[in-house]
Amino acid sequence: MRGARGLTLRTPRTTRSRRQVDSASLDHADKALVELLQEDGRLPYTKLAQAVGLSEAAVRHRVQRLIDDNIVQILAVTDPLRLGFRRQAMVGVKTEGDIIAVADALAAIPEVDYLVFTSGSFDLLFEMVCEDDEHLLELLNDKVRRIDGVRSTETFVYLRLHKQTYAWGTR
Repeated sequence: MRGARGLTLRTPRTTRSRRQVDSASLDHADKALVELLQEDGRLPYTKLAQAVGLSEAAVRHRVQRLIDDNIVQILAVTDPLRLGFRRQAMVGVKTEGDIIAVADALAAIPEVDYLVFTSGSFDLLFEMVCEDDEHLLELLNDKVRRIDGVRSTETFVYLRLHKQTYAWGTR
């Protein structure tokens, strides 16, 4: 979750295909570790080991493998408002031509923190975190809309964040 709760675990935002991450390769202990870390990404290895019934060394190895395999990231999630970013928005993009090239160009914009391929009204959706409305306008006009292949955009300005969680567990 965003906010002053400290470190949080979330699934990495990555360009890897979902099919490349095989959930069948995760055993019960791996899934238990993921769920524990989603509750508190700062849990010490000793407590994780006790909870899953493995040695501390085994837990260290498993957590490192989960990180190395891009299954999890352990990081601090911040509240953009408290860091001076007054405007967040989700932007829908309709493309023409090479959608991957458009996605790569959008991903290169530092203010873009989330980007997905979608079906339906938009080809891509991305989230931007900006200092203010002027910054958002500048990014949309000077960067996003100048990318070859961007046919149109629709911007959804966030008025208030009501819920955000990264603790959806495992399957």
